[in-house]
Amino acid sequence: MSSSKYAAYKGAEPYFKIVREALGDLVDGDHFFDIVTEHTIYEVLYELGWPRIIHGRIELMHAFRGYTDIISLQSADHLAVHTADSGRVIVIEYEVHGTVLATGKQYDNRFCSILRLENRKIAHWRDYMDSHAAWNALAGR
Repeated sequence: MSSSKYAAYKGAEPYFKIVREALGDLVDGDHFFDIVTEHTIYEVLYELGWPRIIHGRIELMHAFRGYTDIISLQSADHLAVHTADSGRVIVIEYEVHGTVLATGKQYDNRFCSILRLENRKIAHWRDYMDSHAAWNALAGR
């Protein structure tokens, strides 16, 4: 991690790193939470315990704290990056791999995220994932 101020989020570090890698020099900041705007909108288009819309960096940090209480990621891979709208829109595809802490069950999931950048930060995030894979891992199947 880039800073000890984010040590509580260690369980999501592979996710943070792959997002940071995907955006390269398009954004300013070392850590995921440094590259989102203060008023970012983080939208998830699935129902698995997260709010559908998270408003702002502080609320996003709170949501990820809950995530790391449930899942610990060990890796993230299979990154594909696509740009649109003269680099203001970035689509990233990736996979994460980890463990559901309560059950020890392996967690593997695929994501497609659409990001809109403003002033070298993420202003809007729309997330799609393999809900079935997440449900099976969280349900201990």
